Parts: sequence; C-alpha cells; structure tokens
Amino acid sequence: MPIYAYRCEDCGHAKDVLQKLSDAPLTECPSCGKESFKKQLTAAGINTGAAGSSSDFASPCMSCPIGHGGPCG
Repeated sequence: MPIYAYRCEDCGHAKDVLQKLSDAPLTECPSCGKESFKKQLTAAGINTGAAGSSSDFASPCMSCPIGHGGPCG
C-alpha cells in the first residue's frame, strides 16, 4: 500500500497516510475539521539495488567464496 502525504490548506496540518490505491482521497482535516485536506505531490521511493541494500533485486556479490550468485551479507 502506498503512503500519501496530505496537508490542510487552511491550518497547515500535515500527515502521511497509508492508503489502498482504491481508497478515496481524504478531504477532512483531522486537526481543524475543514474540507481542505489535500494530497501533496511527493517523489517516489525507488530501490536501485545499490551497495548496502537488502533488496531482493540487489546485484550478486562478485567476490562471494561460495559462488551462490545471490547478494552476500
């Protein structure tokens, strides 16, 4: 489930909300109760499989002594 950032246009209250893709957007601010709670545009989190990553998509370790082809560590 994605996490959406919301912010109230009236009082400035901000909150991250875990929602299903099929859930309707929230509109009522949990702080002031006004119908001005809006989704914010945020950057997507991307896993590149870089060193230090514990992702299933990480590159195989080239210096692995057992040669299992998966990420070491």
